[in-house]
Amino acid sequence: MPRIDSLINPQTYREVRGLSRGIAVLRALNAMPGGIGGVADLARASGLHRTTVKRLLETLKAEGLVHQKDDGASYALGFEVRRLSEGYVSADWIDQVASPAMHKHLRSLSWPSDLATPDSGFMIVRESTHRASLLSQHRATIGLHIPTLVSSLGRAWLANCSQEEREVTLAVLRKRTDSIGELARDNAYVRRILRETRKRGYAVNRGEWLSEASVTAIALPILITGQAIGAINLVLQSNVVTDREIAVRYVPLLRTLAEEISKGASACRV
Repeated sequence: MPRIDSLINPQTYREVRGLSRGIAVLRALNAMPGGIGGVADLARASGLHRTTVKRLLETLKAEGLVHQKDDGASYALGFEVRRLSEGYVSADWIDQVASPAMHKHLRSLSWPSDLATPDSGFMIVRESTHRASLLSQHRATIGLHIPTLVSSLGRAWLANCSQEEREVTLAVLRKRTDSIGELARDNAYVRRILRETRKRGYAVNRGEWLSEASVTAIALPILITGQAIGAINLVLQSNVVTDREIAVRYVPLLRTLAEEISKGASACRV
């Protein structure tokens, strides 16, 4: 008697095209910086029409596989898909801990915050309250690549990450042929930034990032077992807030938020 599986025509079952397309969108989203992307970006990456991508994203959102960010135009992998993979353990703290905490503390901070994690020599904004803050000059910072050495986010992370991560990051930056690479190759500059950040207890950027010359930003690391996995900032207008007000009022408030996120992130890693 022949085996049952030998009687099944392999051509009988065809691939489900919609499922294949949905997986293609998930893969494209996963490959994007910070795991965040818009419809147009995903359409280009997957080779699908924008309308198809939008329809697939809405279906995936209904299933909890992706979620829409506060800017209304970007999507990120959701808990239901991330928890299927081992890699989600390193990112679930952003959705489960950081995002709720940032929005809870927005009322006391007033000014907008960005949370970023390192990637290939840059800090990538993973969560933000810019859209919710009345004092924000921006509305779409999620997914933004922020230069490490001239930003408070980058300095906060670099001064508190492991030595190995710091050296790898600096080695990547030194290979660049632009102004970023030039700064990274200036060992005296790098040592000064790290020394001042550690002595002060928080990172500062006073317009050194030329595209944000009017901004003063402060940042603190997100720590697990004493080492930084990311950083959170507070973005203020330089001509509105004094240095004393920053040190006396805003640094303690931001520190409370950073410590709350660090504690929650540590619990997620258990």
